[in-house]
Amino acid sequence: MRTPENLVRHELIGLKVKVAESANRKNVGISGKVVDETRNIIVIEKTGGKEVKLAKKHNVFVFSLGKQKVRIEGGILIGRPEDRIKKKFKKW
Repeated sequence: MRTPENLVRHELIGLKVKVAESANRKNVGISGKVVDETRNIIVIEKTGGKEVKLAKKHNVFVFSLGKQKVRIEGGILIGRPEDRIKKKFKKW
């Protein structure tokens, strides 16, 4: 089960997400559903079906877990999704 404490170790595909902060001001406010993820990129499907590729490193994301919101700096998410399960994280 995904909780705010263990979200970085789980699959992000399918979660609702919003960009809270970004090095590129145009990216702030982008929201939708995570449809793909690579080592350095998150692909977000916006309303209407348009997909946006964003670098993890330069963005701060807010993921929705039901009624809870979890804010995660993209730098913490860098790495292949399957490798994040094994990675040890300091309190983020």
